[in-house]
Amino acid sequence: MANPGLITRWNRRLETRWAAPDYSGWLLLGLAIFFFGAATNTMSGWLYVMSGVMAALLGVAAVLPTRAVLGLTLSRAPIRPVSVGEPLWVEVTLNNPTGKPRSLLQVCDRIPAALGPTPEIAVASLDPGLPFLWRYSLTPKHRGIYRWQQLDLRTAEPLGLFWSCRPQTVPAAAIVYPLVLPLKQCPLIDSLGQDQGALYHRDRTSQDAQEGMTRALRPYRWGDPTRMIHWRTSARYGELRVRELEQFSSSQGVTFCLDTRMSWDAEQFEQAVTAVASLHHYALNCGLSACLWTADTGIVQGHHPVLSTLAGVAADGRGSAPLPNTPLIWLGAKLPNTPLPSGSQWLRWQTPWDRQQGDTPHKTWDIDPRQLLAPQLQGLKT
Repeated sequence: MANPGLITRWNRRLETRWAAPDYSGWLLLGLAIFFFGAATNTMSGWLYVMSGVMAALLGVAAVLPTRAVLGLTLSRAPIRPVSVGEPLWVEVTLNNPTGKPRSLLQVCDRIPAALGPTPEIAVASLDPGLPFLWRYSLTPKHRGIYRWQQLDLRTAEPLGLFWSCRPQTVPAAAIVYPLVLPLKQCPLIDSLGQDQGALYHRDRTSQDAQEGMTRALRPYRWGDPTRMIHWRTSARYGELRVRELEQFSSSQGVTFCLDTRMSWDAEQFEQAVTAVASLHHYALNCGLSACLWTADTGIVQGHHPVLSTLAGVAADGRGSAPLPNTPLIWLGAKLPNTPLPSGSQWLRWQTPWDRQQGDTPHKTWDIDPRQLLAPQLQGLKT
């Protein structure tokens, strides 16, 4: 018995290089062979005519689809980064620079399997010089940096007996940020100001103090906190404008260090990445200068650079970037071999029965990986 996978690969190879028969094409080919065999046995002229007509139809149906896809081009628009669970919009444009109209086309986007099934669309007609815009959405369930580059243009026009496919290389990259939890409070971040002799709580007083510290106005970028929008200027320019505040001193900064050198449980590591993204976002909303450190990248600053780094981070044990010398927040199940700077804190992933006993040289906050993350971050207990 033939291997189904081998048949599929052979049919795919035949379709992309020339044309592959559809089910109806195989059926008509079988009938043509049958009538030709019957005509050979009976020497009947009308059977020869029927087999010849079928063979001619098969020949026309095999040649025309290969010509129908020639000269057509495909292009993409840049894909805007999104977070897990948000719709990821992809735009593909089909162009017909030839002088003849084309019809009965099918476009398939060979996306990574992690993003879902292969999206496809049928195009009834495509006039010369009039591009066809295909816009579809995906809902990614996992963070990551997804790259793919193949678009398939298929047709069985005009008889539907043979399929011809011409793949085109059109690179695409989609960045899916980790989930950012909407934290209303976080003792881990709120305590930083108290430890350093200043109050960094996100209350009305600190917000009023920031009103007079605006450095400049810039266009709104995805992920910017809505409270930083300058509505009067936005109404004047007709687009959202965001206030840029003066940078805080280094004593008001916080560095999140994600342990990527140790061997993590996959679910726990994803939980730790979500925690970093959520704490970083919360710290920025509190007016702190926050940054991220990993063994691969070192120090990364900025809202979007941090989220992009977290989208592609992996606990692969590689990287040799030195730890910062300033107090930091370490996220991991174990402390690193290198001692943490004085004043650092430890966000520890351990179940209650696996927790290390004894005192640690740093303030420790425990995360139970079996529980929901958001309530734990909002009510951390040492």
